[in-house]
Amino acid sequence: MAKQLHELIVFSRDVCLMNSPAFYDCVIHLICTEGSCSFRYSGRLFTVSANEIAVISHPRLISDIEPAEIYKCEYIAAPDKFLHNLLPANNYSIQGSISLFENPIIPVSEMDASRFRTDLANVRNRIDNIDHRFYQELMGSLLQTMVYDLFDFHAKTNDGILTTDRVGYITTQFFTLIEGGRPRTHREVSHYAAELHVTPKYLSDTIKRVTGTSVSTHINNAATAIAREYLMDSGLSVSQIADEMNFSSLSYFSRFCLKHMGMSPQKFRTAGAKKKSYTKE
Repeated sequence: MAKQLHELIVFSRDVCLMNSPAFYDCVIHLICTEGSCSFRYSGRLFTVSANEIAVISHPRLISDIEPAEIYKCEYIAAPDKFLHNLLPANNYSIQGSISLFENPIIPVSEMDASRFRTDLANVRNRIDNIDHRFYQELMGSLLQTMVYDLFDFHAKTNDGILTTDRVGYITTQFFTLIEGGRPRTHREVSHYAAELHVTPKYLSDTIKRVTGTSVSTHINNAATAIAREYLMDSGLSVSQIADEMNFSSLSYFSRFCLKHMGMSPQKFRTAGAKKKSYTKE
């Protein structure tokens, strides 16, 4: 049975639950109120500290959550589809979302931190108000205010993020391919350029200008995250994973892992097994 909206919007202070499967179809909006916490997102290491906000659009890509001994946070997890329908497809919505996928951390002033905590409290206080005749519209309004405040905070430290509709379209379609798992088997810039009917140079220049990061880096980051998932959770052998990811040889896959993960796939898998064993103990 499909869950109702009030069951899908969650307020929590437990940072270690951020990558819970229950949140895989949600976007997490978190503010750190004390201390710091490190985590990997799409294979990259980030730290969120006091008066910093983290916007996680793909919780399944979070791993290695390590809060400091003293750490406090609060966050709202809300369904991605519901949030998506709240906002017009304007340029800032597109480019801001892309930028936040690349770097989910937003530093804010104490005043803006207080405003964001008020936004979270407003949502938290009305989640269970399901007898409201316009519950969906009510929650939509509160969440929309929260998201637009986030865009305001983000815009203050990301001048010049707005782009033309053409650039916005190409960028959005590129990330649609990336987020759809295409790097599992395709890691050539030419493949994405052909899919988008542009030249590799145009795609490279566009993505670099919008995100500040090269096309190849985005592709390899996504492929690395996929490789990590295979190595941590799959019963496949390393050789089978190399085949699944369309690497020409096991040695090529090993070189890829060594370059982008800092260790061979065998060592990564061994390290993951040891960590799991330590956690159980």
